[in-house]
Amino acid sequence: MPSKKERARRLGATSKSAAGDSRKSSRGGKLENIIEHVTPADGNIFADLGFPPEEARRLLLRSQMVMELRRVIEQRRLTQVQAAKLFGVTQPRVSDLIRGKIDLFSIDMLISMLTRAGVNVGLTFNFDKAA
Repeated sequence: MPSKKERARRLGATSKSAAGDSRKSSRGGKLENIIEHVTPADGNIFADLGFPPEEARRLLLRSQMVMELRRVIEQRRLTQVQAAKLFGVTQPRVSDLIRGKIDLFSIDMLISMLTRAGVNVGLTFNFDKAA
């Protein structure tokens, strides 16, 4: 770990990021970024990563449900064993959930786990004009 002197010396240094942006640190530790191009997100990171539209929607839905289950665990301060009992699954399944392995959970399984935890799950339908 660098000493305080080394870290302080670096504060005034200019560096290049992997994207080629110049960055100059100020004495207060704030970074001033020069951003040349930003690509706006459409609200679904999976679509942004290039997944086909249908798969991107399923992945987003599953990831949202996994995040909600993780929130239940955190808010209730549950151990993995307690969460497994509440959700009606095994402790290794809760471990997979906490590690974000969304590909191991079906939408149906995630809805079941949320319902067992007392979370009210609902759907909203929006129709595309192009469809």
